Amino acid sequence: MRQTFGLSGRVYTKMKIEGHGQAKILTQAEIELLFNEGLQSDRDRTLFGVCLYTACRIAEACSLKVIDVFTPAGVIRSEMVIRKGNSKGKLGTRTIPVIQELRLLLETYEHPEHPYLFPSRHLNHRWKHANPEAASHRFQEACEKVGIIGASTHSLRRSALTQMSNAGIPLRIIQEISGHRNLEQLQKYLEVRPDQVRGAVSALSTLSHVRKSPYPDSALPTPKNPLPPHQLSQGLSDATEEIPDW
Repeated sequence: MRQTFGLSGRVYTKMKIEGHGQAKILTQAEIELLFNEGLQSDRDRTLFGVCLYTACRIAEACSLKVIDVFTPAGVIRSEMVIRKGNSKGKLGTRTIPVIQELRLLLETYEHPEHPYLFPSRHLNHRWKHANPEAASHRFQEACEKVGIIGASTHSLRRSALTQMSNAGIPLRIIQEISGHRNLEQLQKYLEVRPDQVRGAVSALSTLSHVRKSPYPDSALPTPKNPLPPHQLSQGLSDATEEIPDW
């Protein structure tokens, strides 16, 4: 656990409550609460919506240019461009489809006349676009407001990647979206739920060493007290007696 100071001088406590020091995975209820009650502006909802619906890093979202998201005519592109120069490790430019949920946020957000989609709030600052650290502080403020503990902007990326993994999307495709250098790095992001572990282990029951009981013989069982011979023969004769033709 460590403390950092925000732009307003407020002390923020940074802690991650899940295993291995990773930011928590947000539930559906927490996402709804955060975007409807925690985040207070269309700008912030759109900025963090980009992180959630493209699984990009906060620095990548902050450095998006308007031309990366909108056509010169002002129409939202079908695919968002995340430039190589703005990605961690500068591995390559990525194009991410814009889904309907993100499109709705982009339509609501009235971005200013500026090359960057999220320009810096401080015109004289060296950052021409939104400062990722300042954005992280606003995100933590919003989480604190609605009682979400242990989350950071990385929670949006982890939640998105885990959701895709749980939906059965192959890791190689997820890697193409996330921009991770290799699958090993990607797998560290993904959460494994206890019920998934139980389901995986329960599949081993098909390897049971317990011998299955043989099926019962189809022949009729011998009665414990068989009929005497004279009754048995009587029964047989009765069974073969012809029915009179009326």
